Amino acid sequence: MATATWSAGSSTASAGRWTRARPHRCRTPDVDVLDAHLPVRLPVLALVTSAGGLAALTAVLAGLPADLPAAVLVVQHQDPERRQPDALAALLDGRTPLSVRVARDGDRLEPGVVLVAPPATHMIVTSTSAIGLIETGALPPARPSADLLLATLAVTCGPRSLAVVLTGKGHDAQAGIRAMHRCGATVLAQDEATAEHFGMPGSAIATGLVQAVHPLDGLAAAIVEHLDRTVQRAGGQGTTG
Repeated sequence: MATATWSAGSSTASAGRWTRARPHRCRTPDVDVLDAHLPVRLPVLALVTSAGGLAALTAVLAGLPADLPAAVLVVQHQDPERRQPDALAALLDGRTPLSVRVARDGDRLEPGVVLVAPPATHMIVTSTSAIGLIETGALPPARPSADLLLATLAVTCGPRSLAVVLTGKGHDAQAGIRAMHRCGATVLAQDEATAEHFGMPGSAIATGLVQAVHPLDGLAAAIVEHLDRTVQRAGGQGTTG
């Protein structure tokens, strides 16, 4: 089935309308500067979502190969009082060839391993190329925070990082996307037609910093293509943490 691709570069200046663009490859940042100072030396894929996220995450992860050359980090807004903090990871683990588990403080990033942020906890990427978990406290922002994950991923992984904004309410991820852009990373988003809730992807697209917008069934292929190019341009180096 052919998929339509939308480009932020072809949007109109008014009313946030989007014009159809020919399918294209999203920009792959130059890899020459990747290893100069960044602690994370492997590609990292961040999937961020909220309402409707289980179906979207399942569709994307099911389409990724077991030998994916990237670590995968998942943030989905969850009830902080959830009694089974590993429930989301357990559900996803049976629906993808990748290994999925709940993130633990200090976890190392590994290719082909999916780490899911637990409820009531923000997940960040630290300067030691490890996962850090922070208690969220009693009040918003959204929990876990897409903004915090993406901002810390941007400054530790830079152009090797790829963020995908999936269905969800609100505007979490907007600030994180700006950080990703500043650090040369790439951002994709789910399109309105296939998003159960278009708040998060729509807000992401509104920044003008999303490289490409895809229907849900086209995102996995776009991710694999992007990561393959990133690894090739790095000359096969930098594929471990």
